[in-house]
Amino acid sequence: MTLDERKMQILRAIVTDYINTAEPVGSRTLARKYLLGISPATIRNEMADLEEIGYLQQPHTSAGRIPSDKGYRFYVDVLMDHHLLPLETAVTIRETIRSRQREIEEAIHHASYVLSYLTNYTAVVLGPMPHERICEQIRLVSLDPCNVLLVLITVPRFIENQLVEVAEPVAPGELEKISMALTEKLQGIAWGVIPQDLIREIREIIRRQELMEALLQMLGVSAREDRVDNLYLEGTTRILDQPEFKDLEKARAVLGIFEGKQMLLEILEGVAREPGVAVSIGQENRRDEFKDCSFVTASYESGGRVVGTLGVIGPTRMDYSRAISAVECVADTLSELLDVLGKRKK
Repeated sequence: MTLDERKMQILRAIVTDYINTAEPVGSRTLARKYLLGISPATIRNEMADLEEIGYLQQPHTSAGRIPSDKGYRFYVDVLMDHHLLPLETAVTIRETIRSRQREIEEAIHHASYVLSYLTNYTAVVLGPMPHERICEQIRLVSLDPCNVLLVLITVPRFIENQLVEVAEPVAPGELEKISMALTEKLQGIAWGVIPQDLIREIREIIRRQELMEALLQMLGVSAREDRVDNLYLEGTTRILDQPEFKDLEKARAVLGIFEGKQMLLEILEGVAREPGVAVSIGQENRRDEFKDCSFVTASYESGGRVVGTLGVIGPTRMDYSRAISAVECVADTLSELLDVLGKRKK
């Protein structure tokens, strides 16, 4: 059934009021607050129609209605006005995230804080996965005759290092030659997908078992536990501030996923892999624990290639317009930062 203008007007008012108050919305409230130009009786009839076709629902025996997941979806896709962040807010976001650009990990972590602060929802940022990073430079540094620091620098600009104890002392000159040869071989190669013939060439360059094993371990990181380490959460307890989660069992289920991160990682890996913002509402989420939640997510890029995902998690009664604009701004800022860092390395 196609909604006429009056029904859309009433649905928009109900969603707006419920987002702001968390209280079921009645016909008299709509007539009084939103100046719809029709009587409470007419509004009641329209609300009954909207409930019958699935856009509204009536909780318990309350006289008021609340939006259903279908109602929220129609609101996001058709009715919602796009909220623009104030210019000064957007500038502040960019300045605060860019101020952390010496280490991209720090910038990503800070992005989750900014996103949670802006929206008052739980924010999550999934950093670039190991297999999405490109080798930029390999360095082997002698700390003492029997301890070598192995450093791997990638694009986006992540720096991984590992201390390796070697059986026989190595000369600094030897390590410098190995570093240059490895960088020449590996530069531009995707981390985690090193061809076997290249691995054989690397073995010929290093010829030290301890260093070879450590390097291969760093280059081949792909275990799910390591991917979980790239997941940054901020404001996990903000969900408790929402009236919908005063039920301790419901709140405990969601907080349990936040704490373990594993299921959250699986959810994020399945959304927002294309440019633009994705909104997943209530029953659209695969996990039962998130049936009363909505996700607003977006991907961010490096060199035109999607490398990570970020977003916010809140109740289905979230302020979608504000959440979408905040997620867009932070995603764009991270993409810009990664591009700047990439150009500096060229």
